[in-house]
Amino acid sequence: MPSNLPKGYKHISKKFFKEHDIEAWDKVEIKKGNSIFQGIILPRNQFAEDGYIEIKLKNGYNIGIKVQDLDTVRVVGKNPPMKVEFKGVSVPKDRAKPNVTLLGTGGTIASRLDYVTGGVIPAFQPHELYAAVPELADICNLDTKIVFKIFSEDMEPKNWLRLAKEVASLSNKEIDGVVIGHGTDTIGYSTAALSFLVKNLKIPVVFVGSQRSSDRPSSDAAMNLIHATQLAANGDIAEVVLCMLGSSSHTFGYIHRGTRVRKMHSSARDAFKTIGDIPLGKIDHGEITWFKNNLVRKSEVNSDVDTVCSTKIESKCALVHIYPGMSAEIIDFYIDKGYKGMVFAGTGLGHAPNHTFKAIDRATSEDVTVVMALQTLWGFTGMDVYSNGRKLKDLGVIPADMIPETAFAKLCWILGECESKDEIRTLMITNIAGEILPREEIRGYRILQGRTE
Repeated sequence: MPSNLPKGYKHISKKFFKEHDIEAWDKVEIKKGNSIFQGIILPRNQFAEDGYIEIKLKNGYNIGIKVQDLDTVRVVGKNPPMKVEFKGVSVPKDRAKPNVTLLGTGGTIASRLDYVTGGVIPAFQPHELYAAVPELADICNLDTKIVFKIFSEDMEPKNWLRLAKEVASLSNKEIDGVVIGHGTDTIGYSTAALSFLVKNLKIPVVFVGSQRSSDRPSSDAAMNLIHATQLAANGDIAEVVLCMLGSSSHTFGYIHRGTRVRKMHSSARDAFKTIGDIPLGKIDHGEITWFKNNLVRKSEVNSDVDTVCSTKIESKCALVHIYPGMSAEIIDFYIDKGYKGMVFAGTGLGHAPNHTFKAIDRATSEDVTVVMALQTLWGFTGMDVYSNGRKLKDLGVIPADMIPETAFAKLCWILGECESKDEIRTLMITNIAGEILPREEIRGYRILQGRTE
């Protein structure tokens, strides 16, 4: 039996590969009806459906074919087995180059497409990305580490805290920057959370993801990784940021502040936008251009002050979207379940239905912190304008001039730090990491990210 059977071939495929003496990475020629396909056998992921084979064609595209539909298969070239287990990466060090650590968490930038089902499945390790993007070796000395291997929809506050501890530790070492590979679905929550959890940061911490899996010709993974690594290696910034494509073409990347960035399209490669402002800057062919001056400069921080990380985070917080006809039972549910805080994504200037006021009053009376952000995303809370907002403030609701995801991450951090109502309120309305803007940048909402086209 072949010693290198692709993962996932446990039943039909196992017998098929044994009979034909096929191993992963072999070059094969397959006949199916009147069609002939030639390519390289790809390993199947443990989450993939059994009974299929996948091959990479010469044109770079991958296809999945049902074993039972094949007429003939012939091995035309044997390739050596490829190591797929992460053992760490050791590459020659160049003292003239910056030192960057890539932290892997999972997500589309560390995944590939299942060409049988069309679904994206976890597959690539950080070192495989390094091997797939050799340009990274020209930028820096790159070390990689897997922190955890999950899709971003499975991210929890405890994961933010673990990631923050890794970042704080690296910031206190002699490295130039950190890149964090992360799934795009909830990456904005994580960038906000780390912006609060880590204090006295001394290096760039650059989150990066991809909208399309790494093995697809249309993938943005390689360019995003290159931009993020260049920024981590050479950027004069000591903040948590996100760097992703700034246009639909593979040309430049925008640098977004971690507390103001949001995913604004489900699949477009330039899905991320800075909300309420313009990006901090952009990176194009390795050249960094800053649009803003109000950023923490790496060259100006005191390197003798240790980077520190919060030790606790409150996971029993909820983000509740206000909608017409919502039941007050939703609020009561979280109170009954012992939640410590709730962030409302309110309508208009920060409103909620009058019939929910009794439940909100109960929440604040029972020491549940209630915060009001806006579902409009752009603009500021104005809870003093209408009677609805004023009543909510009288009930103890705290207005938050930040996007709901950031308000949620900030509340999780604050409730892990302190218990005093006054201190919680003070921290919530205090600008900690650029989450609260003094005014809205006209080039942001009006002209979209500072572009005129």
